[in-house]
Amino acid sequence: MQTLNVNGVDIEIDTDPSTPLLWALRDQLELQGTKFGCGAGLCGACTVHLDGRPVRSCTTTVSAAAGARVTTIEAIAVDEIGSAVQQAWIAHDVPQCGYCQSGQIMSAVALLRENPAPDDAAIDEAMSGNVCRCGTYNRIRAAIKDAARAIG
Repeated sequence: MQTLNVNGVDIEIDTDPSTPLLWALRDQLELQGTKFGCGAGLCGACTVHLDGRPVRSCTTTVSAAAGARVTTIEAIAVDEIGSAVQQAWIAHDVPQCGYCQSGQIMSAVALLRENPAPDDAAIDEAMSGNVCRCGTYNRIRAAIKDAARAIG
């Protein structure tokens, strides 16, 4: 048995400690917002927060997440920054296919928590690990800037 704190709730799950956090979230806890992309931590679709830091849940084990606070896309809008990012995403019509967007949003929220007024270089660096096959990078950057102004 492993205890995880997911979106503010302590949850006991019966799984191998080496199970990727992604599969515990999706298959056992039925939190489907976190997506499987590459399985190697390269595309960012599976990004969640572990104690506020963005991590790739496909390469983070359940045992590594035990004792930490895990936040998924399902709970990201509970604070001002998460809500501002989601509203900016909608205003800029960021998603095209939408598959990568939960990971993109998780990375954007982490960026704005660390740097509430990022310039283009900071945005590009923070978002570099998130791949968007549809190429909505300009809309993503604009949405992050708008969210930063909204929380400013």
